[in-house]
Amino acid sequence: MTSTAPEKAVPDTAPTPPSAVELSIGGMTCASCAARIEKKLNRMDGVTATVNYATEKAKVSYTDGIDVADLIATVEKTGYTAEEPPPPASATADGGDGEAAPAADGELLSLRQRLYVSLVLTVPVVLMAMVPALQFDNWQWLSLTLAAPVVVWGAFPFHKAAWTNARHGAATMDTLVSIGTLAALGWSVWALFWGHAGMPGMRHGFEFTISRGDGSSSIYLEAAAGVTTFILAGRYLEAKSKRKAGAALRALLELGAKDVAVLRGGKEVRIAVAQLAVGDRFVVRPGEKVATDGTVVEGSSAVDASMLTGESVPVDVTVGDSVTGATVNAGGRLVVEATRVGADTQLARMAKLVEDAQNGKAEVQRLADRISSVFVPVVILLALGTLLTWLFVTGDATAAFTAAVAVLIIACPCALGLATPTALMVGTGRGAQLGILIKGPEVLESTRRVDTVVLDKTGTVTTGRMQLQDVFPAPGTDKDELLRLAGALEHASEHPIAQAIAAGAADRVGNLPVPENFENVAGLGVQGVVDGHAVLVGREKLLKEWVIDLPQELADAKAAAEAEGRTAVAVAWDGEARGVLTVADAVKETSAAAVAELRALGLKPVLLTGDNQLVAESVARSVGIDEVIAEVLPEDKVDVVKRLQSEGRSVAMVGDGVNDAAALATADLGLAMGTGTDAAIEAGDLTLVRGDLRVAADAIRLSRRTLATIKGNLFWAFGYNVAALPLAAAGMLNPMIAGAAMAFSSVFVVTNSLRLRSFK
Repeated sequence: MTSTAPEKAVPDTAPTPPSAVELSIGGMTCASCAARIEKKLNRMDGVTATVNYATEKAKVSYTDGIDVADLIATVEKTGYTAEEPPPPASATADGGDGEAAPAADGELLSLRQRLYVSLVLTVPVVLMAMVPALQFDNWQWLSLTLAAPVVVWGAFPFHKAAWTNARHGAATMDTLVSIGTLAALGWSVWALFWGHAGMPGMRHGFEFTISRGDGSSSIYLEAAAGVTTFILAGRYLEAKSKRKAGAALRALLELGAKDVAVLRGGKEVRIAVAQLAVGDRFVVRPGEKVATDGTVVEGSSAVDASMLTGESVPVDVTVGDSVTGATVNAGGRLVVEATRVGADTQLARMAKLVEDAQNGKAEVQRLADRISSVFVPVVILLALGTLLTWLFVTGDATAAFTAAVAVLIIACPCALGLATPTALMVGTGRGAQLGILIKGPEVLESTRRVDTVVLDKTGTVTTGRMQLQDVFPAPGTDKDELLRLAGALEHASEHPIAQAIAAGAADRVGNLPVPENFENVAGLGVQGVVDGHAVLVGREKLLKEWVIDLPQELADAKAAAEAEGRTAVAVAWDGEARGVLTVADAVKETSAAAVAELRALGLKPVLLTGDNQLVAESVARSVGIDEVIAEVLPEDKVDVVKRLQSEGRSVAMVGDGVNDAAALATADLGLAMGTGTDAAIEAGDLTLVRGDLRVAADAIRLSRRTLATIKGNLFWAFGYNVAALPLAAAGMLNPMIAGAAMAFSSVFVVTNSLRLRSFK
């Protein structure tokens, strides 16, 4: 067993930029848009910028002589929108998201409407084109009526993006979608009005021959409408995942108390937390959240800080001790003097850590976008070259246009549009059955590279709840009697350790008697009368105050338990020590098997926790982990992940608490336990719904399998284009056969994706 202490963050000695701003960017449709904006901003003198496509934000630092208006103007000249986020007060009031949530909801609603309407209109168009038996007289005009709104209105976002890109000399997938669908529609309109396709009785049969033919009697409305609908489906799925980008920050901010009882002139006055000032004294009753960071000036209690620090054992606090905002008072009444408020609190700093981690995490560009950055211009040039060559060689405008349209139709990215969404839909559907949620295709790349998995202890490897472990009765003391009397007295206490003992005792011996003369001894334990016995339960110091010493057997049991990181509680009655009870955060039954499965995947497990070294090493031994990093503050968890990454490791992080959210966002792959907090779940790339650590191994296997399927789909989709484009350019494929080949490639991609349903 090796133990590694966390490295302290090295102070940044580099000069800080004079000014910095975060801009909200609108109008981006793919990762290449973010790269283009970033490139334009960085070309400005004295400007350093990073643009994140997923969060739609740009972090910009700039020197004197440049103001925010100049930055916004540069973004707008590039073809996108930019604006400053709302002021801090406004952001805090609405959960940190301002107007972003309604705007994102509107975008999602618009996409959903376009998808559903396009789907309803496209299905009959495709069926009529592909099934000759459904082709009645003048069916082609009904197809035009149905397909035109899909290509014009449904695909409008693609046309708009293509026009924007064209104005700035760029081409993306939107360009190919726009040109392909408009070309197919335009050719069909020409064939219907000026060719032979509009004649009554026209039939649209399949002829699987490679020959030069007259395309004036063929229409390709099913290709235009089908491509639009497929690509809309993929874009809708992408927008849904992007909508959640800021949810981790909202979850963090919502953790804090909303109002607080402040002492003014000796009376309690309820005010909003935002109105608290440093030096104000406020009251925290049992069960309430601590409003802000401060120092206890009156009272004593146990504070549950597990949501922020990862410590499984509640911390006893009394006068002079520090408490942190958003922790929960689990015991008595406290009066706290505020020492930090607003953006200076630990909770606010953690929210900032998550935001920085998310913004600084480079998004992997979609494979299709990367390839089509070259593929799209090549196809467009090839189509134009085909048109001009045929006109020059043959002088036949119909043959030239037929060959050029065949090039565009055969290259139209129907299979490309299906490659990622179909595999993702099937993979995520199967994952949901297994308790795994995959947020998007960009997550899958990370699963292939990870070689180290960092496991948070509390709530991930362990249950996160205190439980009664061992019972050590003194010689001559009945174990059940020990549990019955100690459990009865502890049942009257609100302390989490007391509640764990009471629950464990009730489970083992049944109903517990009601104590009399119960008294809570601050910081030491409880005392009272149970069934006529004067009972003491608590620290050894409590017994010593009553001149009761632990016999050697009990002292040894207590020392052994504490050496394993457990909490030992002494019990005495009628002037004699009667036993020792141990309480600990129990290890999940499946954790050892999960660690073994992760090792089998080639991953090195590391246990990371805010708990003390003894507790961490005890848990690590029980599940088979060799590397332990303990006593780590929330800020240090991010530093530990970064340090492992600096050593050349690709790090996956598994956690469930708010204290894990920033580390989950910083890691190459974040796996959030579904039993944890919303902040952790939203910051993670994969969510393990069942809360079983074994699912982490299943998630990585499924993600790798899904990624392999997507890559296979893309390979065959592009491969078919590469093989068919020369035939189309040579006039050896009429557009109808090109459309049939495109349909076949789509069927292949869907069938290949459906194999993921058999994943076990």
